[in-house]
Amino acid sequence: MAVAAAPGAATSVRDADALAWRAVGTLYNALVTALVVSLVVRRGEETARAYVFRHFRRQHLDRFLGGLDKLGLAGQPHAVACALYHYHSNALGGVATEYVRVSDAKAWVRYPPPRWMWRGTAIAAIPHAVSAAMLHGWHGHNGVTLGNPRLGFVCTGMTVDGLPGLEGYYLEHDRPLAEHERVRFAYGEETMPPFDPAAAPRLEVAAWPKERLARTRRRYAMDYVRTLIAELEGLLGTHEASVELARAARLTGLQFFEEAADGLLAAPPVADGRAAHARAFADWLAAMLAAQGEAVRVDADGAGVRVALAHWKLGAGLGLADPCAALMAWQALWAGAGAAYDRFLRVECSAAPAADTAAALWRVLPRA
Repeated sequence: MAVAAAPGAATSVRDADALAWRAVGTLYNALVTALVVSLVVRRGEETARAYVFRHFRRQHLDRFLGGLDKLGLAGQPHAVACALYHYHSNALGGVATEYVRVSDAKAWVRYPPPRWMWRGTAIAAIPHAVSAAMLHGWHGHNGVTLGNPRLGFVCTGMTVDGLPGLEGYYLEHDRPLAEHERVRFAYGEETMPPFDPAAAPRLEVAAWPKERLARTRRRYAMDYVRTLIAELEGLLGTHEASVELARAARLTGLQFFEEAADGLLAAPPVADGRAAHARAFADWLAAMLAAQGEAVRVDADGAGVRVALAHWKLGAGLGLADPCAALMAWQALWAGAGAAYDRFLRVECSAAPAADTAAALWRVLPRA
């Protein structure tokens, strides 16, 4: 489903779909950042560090080996394969990454600013240990997963520490590494050599249509949020996870609605809760849900509008203790967006169990 563009705009259905995919990526990227910043401030650095570690360890275990095969890297030397994995997979997600091969046993990877994970000025709130947890969760575990106890990662800089990017190299040592040696910080010892894009390896996906790349980048952000929902519950328990997710989600919806709605839904000149605004926002909400692969139905509901979601695919298969609680926390993102669009609208949501996930019904109501 596509939303009509603002009056006077010439946006085709295909263009609107691409804008919706981009909007989903924008909102979910911002939500991931907001959640970590909120944990740092409200729960402390150690809780935020534990969450980031769990997040990236889960993603590593779920995706790394399969990703090596899909990217055609399984036959490469381990250090090279690991660096290329990050280089290619992040590029597919729309995240700038650089790569330099030194030898079969040493290969660099660099994430230049701006960092996707720490959107905008939020990076100033991320402690060293919280950023480093990503490396411990993923990069330091590659050797374990590959059955190569000599493979480790040497980090030579992180953006959160004021350096011009997160960079480091995979190195195959001449002896097995202890767990605490799998990630080593070596600021000032080395820096990544210049990256030459023309000489860098290319994937066949360089020829993909823009639409396919846009969908891939949307999926990249969605996967982060799926992991967020599952690992936050695992760390804090259902109730506390719902509290933290709902707070971060609502604030993200309030703060990023304007950017996410750009080209799709213009803010009304006057926020007054009229019925036309309820319909316009309900259509935008349905388009956002459809853009992430959800099946939705939009119906009139008296003076308001209903948006029905029979099966919450985003939360399916996560093994959640209470999918309804997770859905209600996640939907605060859309409630926040509605308040930013027209603060006099009422965006109500209810959830019910549905197979291994939940169903949702929104009612977008005009001002009484």
